Amino acid sequence: MSSWKENWDRVQLVSEFSEQDADVYRLEGGEFLNEYYVISAPQTRKLLNTPEIVGYEVYHCMLPSTTRMMSYLEEQGKITNANILSILRGALNYPLEESCYRDHIRVHDISFLSSEKVFDHDEVAGLEIKYSKLTMVSGGTLLLGDIIASGETLRRCMRYVTDFYRQNGGSLRNIVIFAIGGTRGIALLETLTQEIREYWPAFEGFITVFYEGIFSTCEDKGLSGLNSPNVDFGWKGGIISPKFRQATFAVRESLFEKSVICGGGKRRYEIQAHVHEVLSYWEGLEKCADTITLMSLLEEKLGYPLPIAYEDWLGINHYRRLGSEEAMWLYKQEKGYVESLADVSLGEIAAFRKKQFEEAVRQYIL
Repeated sequence: MSSWKENWDRVQLVSEFSEQDADVYRLEGGEFLNEYYVISAPQTRKLLNTPEIVGYEVYHCMLPSTTRMMSYLEEQGKITNANILSILRGALNYPLEESCYRDHIRVHDISFLSSEKVFDHDEVAGLEIKYSKLTMVSGGTLLLGDIIASGETLRRCMRYVTDFYRQNGGSLRNIVIFAIGGTRGIALLETLTQEIREYWPAFEGFITVFYEGIFSTCEDKGLSGLNSPNVDFGWKGGIISPKFRQATFAVRESLFEKSVICGGGKRRYEIQAHVHEVLSYWEGLEKCADTITLMSLLEEKLGYPLPIAYEDWLGINHYRRLGSEEAMWLYKQEKGYVESLADVSLGEIAAFRKKQFEEAVRQYIL
């Protein structure tokens, strides 16, 4: 893990291909054991920037980019003898089975695990797997979808599954993960690959596809005191896809949302709870607007102080391998966005967004 951290500053976002409304990038320069990709598409850009999207539409927004990336991996010979692992219930947002069906990839079996939080006096004390129905496709590819924040669910489930395979005399060729998540996930997957290769030397590793960027989780409650540490996703220290950056700056309030992905399973299956969580955030931000400045919160969201020189901006955002014209355009767009906020107060943004969100989800408010 220390090697991964030491190499992070040298990691660059490199274009893999662009077609069919999907832009795919890979990470280079990190001396990784695994393969890491970022895919950007109109539907997932809208999903991550619009917490009003709830219910089945969450699943539907993820289908085009998942299908396109599944097809690419199959074309590259990365998927053989597929077995889907569904980690309940967040994994139900990921359209892996439908994507395989559309790409004519045969799914041999679907396995299920539940990973539930264990509480001690209202504090999360750990995780427990209470339900397990696993099948084994030895020598094949395990496919799964997950939101990777702290990574503890993924760590526990991967060890549970690999132990099951070992106990039954099987092995895995590789594991493909479709994820909303980020930097802590990469650290975890690098460590897991080292562990797995100790008993399966031929294990090819993890192929991880991140939607719209490799984000980071908030380390503390932040300037507003409203962040959920190790849960909420932000840009600081991560790698953001160029078109997601572009889409975010196109809407004034998007960067100031509580989290890049606000709610996972809750957003689809407990819609009222999701709605109240989002509204509580904007109400809280409106109340504390007089105690923090808009510019200081903007710097916290971006992950660096402003103004920032172009060369420094390239390095921080891992964009040195992007085309110079695209990178310069993104830099100028960010400068324009910052300048557009000069005459706006944080209170105005919070009040506007709260009203806008309430109107959009009024049917779910009790």
